[in-house]
Amino acid sequence: MSEHRLIYSTWPDAEAAEAAARTVIAEKLAGCANILPGAVSVFQWEGKTMRDPECIMLFKTTAGSAETLIRRLADLHPYDVPALSAIPLDETASHAPYLAWLDESCGA
Repeated sequence: MSEHRLIYSTWPDAEAAEAAARTVIAEKLAGCANILPGAVSVFQWEGKTMRDPECIMLFKTTAGSAETLIRRLADLHPYDVPALSAIPLDETASHAPYLAWLDESCGA
């Protein structure tokens, strides 16, 4: 089983994303967050097809911190139902020094 996770999320704008990223990094729940502005999301919400600009944010964390990180992001998120998904990393195809840094950054 993978000991590291990539957490995928979307945010309404870069400012909200960065504020959340700074919080969870300071709390050592994630080692890094990448904010990718310019996304457009098309989705169903309350019976309507919606289209909104968003930022994609990717968090790198440990398996041990992933659940706490997702709960914390849900608390910080402005959406009622934020997209928060954990993706296990392939340890054998990942750079070992990076994974060691990630462990250290998350207090593991």
